[in-house]
Amino acid sequence: MREEETRHDIVVVGGGLAGVCAAVAAARLGRRVALIHNRPVLGGNSSSEVRVWVCGATAHGVHRWARESGIMGELYTENQYRNPEGNPYYWDQVVLDAVLAEPLLDLYLNTDVREVEAEGPADARSVRGCTGWMMGSERRITFRAEQFLDCTGDGLLGHLAGARYRIGREARAEHGEPWAPEEADDALLGSTILFHTKDTGRPVKFVAPSYARDLASTPILRNRVLRTGDNGCDYWWIEWGGELDTVHDNERVRDELQAVVLGIWDHIKNSGEFPDADNLTMEWVGSLPGKREYRRFVGDHVLTQQDILEQRPFEDRVAFGGWSVDLHPVQGMYADEPGARQRYADGVFHIPLRCLYSVNVSNLLFAGRNISATHIAFGATRVMATCATLGEAAGTAAALCVGMGLTPRELALKEPESVRRTLLRQDASVIGVADDDPGNLALGAVATASSHLSRLAAGPTAAEPGERYPLDRDLALLLPADPAVETVDLLVHGDTDTAPAELTVELWDTGRPENAVPLGHLTTTTVAVPSGGPHWVTAHFGHRPPAAHNVVVIVRAHPGAALVLVPHRTDGVLALRRRAEGDAAVDHDIPEEEGQAVLEWQARGLRRHTFCFRLSPDTRAFHSSHAVGGFQRPYGGPNMWSSDALIGAGTDGTWLRLDWDLEQTLTEVRVVFDDDVDEYLNNLHRHRTPFEVMPELVRAYRVQALSPDGTWRTLVSEAANRRRHRVHRLAAPVATRALRLVADATHGAPRAHVSALKAYGEGR
Repeated sequence: MREEETRHDIVVVGGGLAGVCAAVAAARLGRRVALIHNRPVLGGNSSSEVRVWVCGATAHGVHRWARESGIMGELYTENQYRNPEGNPYYWDQVVLDAVLAEPLLDLYLNTDVREVEAEGPADARSVRGCTGWMMGSERRITFRAEQFLDCTGDGLLGHLAGARYRIGREARAEHGEPWAPEEADDALLGSTILFHTKDTGRPVKFVAPSYARDLASTPILRNRVLRTGDNGCDYWWIEWGGELDTVHDNERVRDELQAVVLGIWDHIKNSGEFPDADNLTMEWVGSLPGKREYRRFVGDHVLTQQDILEQRPFEDRVAFGGWSVDLHPVQGMYADEPGARQRYADGVFHIPLRCLYSVNVSNLLFAGRNISATHIAFGATRVMATCATLGEAAGTAAALCVGMGLTPRELALKEPESVRRTLLRQDASVIGVADDDPGNLALGAVATASSHLSRLAAGPTAAEPGERYPLDRDLALLLPADPAVETVDLLVHGDTDTAPAELTVELWDTGRPENAVPLGHLTTTTVAVPSGGPHWVTAHFGHRPPAAHNVVVIVRAHPGAALVLVPHRTDGVLALRRRAEGDAAVDHDIPEEEGQAVLEWQARGLRRHTFCFRLSPDTRAFHSSHAVGGFQRPYGGPNMWSSDALIGAGTDGTWLRLDWDLEQTLTEVRVVFDDDVDEYLNNLHRHRTPFEVMPELVRAYRVQALSPDGTWRTLVSEAANRRRHRVHRLAAPVATRALRLVADATHGAPRAHVSALKAYGEGR
């Protein structure tokens, strides 16, 4: 056995997506980081060992413009490019490559941290080091650092350090949560083991082992749905252990889950109820339970059900989520009730920094499913893409703590703007926070462009005549009201009889800038539509808001009438339809709570399609000014510059320019492109998108500085970009009074989109 000791600035324990993003974020900020993981592959529950789909704020497409940016966004889009088939082993490599790309990050796989050296009284402890055993290598390694991050999920590091935590459900009176039980208890969400099948093209038998569970002796057959086409997380409901201790009883939980998996497969193969299963074989079965819940640490703020459903906008928010408050019966797969109960906020919700550090251990941060949240709130924050964004935020905070010599609490209280500005500089997943970084010289520049998209419209063409979309339900368009919505023209088919249709058209507000559903009625008008058609008709609204925001134009159902739907995306616009009886909102097997606007109004099936319309007056939603000092992602509007058209490569026709009154010395340029955060991506492709690279991304571009003689000097030239956030550190400082980005080509979109153009100088 070899005894070793290492010293780092930051130690991250746990190599799930939260730990990976924490370690990468801290290393990118110049800190020496150790990432320690007790498994042979990274990714935690998303890895090839467990194979849970990476879900996040999009909630399988329920929320709009909600896909994560930052490091999690990079993983999503890189996987989309490398791994369009959703191979779980390829996903492992995407995650591993992201870690190996960081020269300041030291990776320790197969290393189980079992000892923690901490000191101080119970209410003011500090971690000095932790020790892990590297399995298979006989190495016992002690890690020392200034800051420690517990991203283990189960929270073992923090527990051994003496950090305060909770297990189980809080009583309703503790936080006033409507979904909490009257009395506190130890109930948890259970663990799951998944399986995958494949079609061999010939009959394959299955002989069940002796320990396979006989489903007839369980409530599963009457309460859960078995389908031969389901794989992986389709069987998320194979869940058990909520009445046990999901850590200390892990072996028992695993045995029961595997027995049920094999019992399910025995029933599918041998009951005679599934003749289409003859050629199927079991390709893979997990042997490692995917845990949902155990310890939740206590921070300076405990996130609650109200925080999520009321979308409370914390001043120290560092990440966002959008998954429902998703709670499962404690009996798991053996419950007689449905497998889940879910409640969505009207849009994304926010998570504060105060939930990511310990209330009583001065140098301990955490991220993932163990953050400071109640059992109810944890039901929404526990999904992996959200955990990943929390990891990036916690890693960023840890790096700033090391650089400033502060504890996480001191950072949150004394330097909240430093956290906010650093996260925005990284294009992290924060919403509704504008860039005010004094180091960003672009904020003091005047932004102009070769053109900007000003006329919002979608109409039929000879190539795309559109389809008749019946008004058998309410249909809607979400539009930016910037500066106004005076009139909206709609292309409508009238009734098939001779009587004109009288359509009711309404204008609604979305309630909050982060929402994309109708929540506040503004005005109503009616329009007459002749029979036949289609006909352009005009709805008059005269809406001039005091500030730019999104609105929803609702066309109420009218039997016999129809709108015209064209198969292309219109920037800043969404087509919506009202859910009809029998439509599944998210999962056919989960009954939805009533009164959820985001489930009532669906974008599924309509994304990248638009109802034909013409908006008046012209919009400023895509003006060049939106690329400077904006929000970097949709928030009450698209918040980006879009050219009116894209002029071919080799010209200076499509450009975005920054001008300063005085000469500036630049050392770094950052660009945030649009990669359509409304497009739902998934690492194992529960949902398949046809794009390996988002069409809206600028593929070829040049960054140029204006020389004293009036010519443009090219500083950067990229021909094959496929990333949203590009950081260009210049080879030498450049003195200039103007900077411009020339867009030469996209990955298919007809216009160039830029969410932010930033410039930094020496000492930034």
